[in-house]
Amino acid sequence: MEIELLKEKIKQTDALTIYFSGESCMVCKVLLPKVEEAIKNNFEKMEFIEIKTEDYSKTCASLNIFAIPTILVFLDGKEFARYGRNISISQFIENTSRPYNLLFG
Repeated sequence: MEIELLKEKIKQTDALTIYFSGESCMVCKVLLPKVEEAIKNNFEKMEFIEIKTEDYSKTCASLNIFAIPTILVFLDGKEFARYGRNISISQFIENTSRPYNLLFG
């Protein structure tokens, strides 16, 4: 996704998770379904986007994505959390739950 479209999406979406991955990254492939499941089961109003770094290198550079996998969580149009490389799904859920619940009551 081009950076201008992504910035607009971030502004318009109350809760958004962006997953940056690479085609040849095995960790990215293993982690992706776990992240999707965590969002589906815990954050039903959160939107999810996957961005392949090799397809959108300028977008990744403008968001300071230099390692994969990387997860960015945006709440109310602002970056709330950034997870890179060694990502714990339980930590992702725990850290996101409170502000997500405050946002959506």
